[in-house]
Amino acid sequence: MTARPSSSASPVTPAGQSLSPASCSPLVLSLFPWIGLLDQAFEEEGFIIVRGPDLIWGGDIRNFHPPAGKFAGIIGGPPCQRFSGLGNVNIARWGDDSVMPDMIPDYARCVAEAQPEWFVMENVPTVPVPEIEGYEIVSRLCDNRWCGGEQRRRRRFTFGAKEGASRFHIQPAALEAVDELPTVVSTGQADWKGSAQRNRARIAYMAEAQGIDPARFEKTPFTTTELRRAIANGVPLPMGRAVARAVRAAMYSGNSANHRSNVTKP
Repeated sequence: MTARPSSSASPVTPAGQSLSPASCSPLVLSLFPWIGLLDQAFEEEGFIIVRGPDLIWGGDIRNFHPPAGKFAGIIGGPPCQRFSGLGNVNIARWGDDSVMPDMIPDYARCVAEAQPEWFVMENVPTVPVPEIEGYEIVSRLCDNRWCGGEQRRRRRFTFGAKEGASRFHIQPAALEAVDELPTVVSTGQADWKGSAQRNRARIAYMAEAQGIDPARFEKTPFTTTELRRAIANGVPLPMGRAVARAVRAAMYSGNSANHRSNVTKP
């Protein structure tokens, strides 16, 4: 695992220690990090990220046991194929082994072992909400466009905390973006500007739709197919930033109980 502090890092704050509102830099474990889009969003908001194992780099969370009491929070999105519409089609056509197994129990196990103050699990809207002993849990739906992004991409964020989970609210942007981009998917397919025709999206387009600088992938070790998959499976940066701000407001803000938003829906 590697830790990379943000440019505005303050002293690391382990779980269970008293936290100052805006200046703290909580240590956060990222599970299923992929290429780290959600990680980047949290780093930009002042969190320090430690990345756990991921299949894309040859790791296996099933063999991973995080230490207790070291992390203030845990973030991550277990594989979503089993709960997506396309995944259900694949299961019906090709069988249960055609999609990745349900890894939510391993995510929940890591939370139970690490005992952070809070956690965020990202996934498709139809994902089941886990139950983890000792945590209050709320579930919010959010669309990337509600957060100022151009791409329409809806996700469910499950937030758990040992106390105060109900304070987690994702603040919307004042206005949605004028332009709208279609949702990028792992196959690289995308509908183009109202056209019924589906085309293979360029890597640069997919990166821009997710809020990433395409130059980031100029020297990538991935094949084009794997890179499309990695980009599409990430959380768009505008949405990720809004979620990171919501966590900071809920857990580290002096007036966090007053934060409310119409963007989050049960």
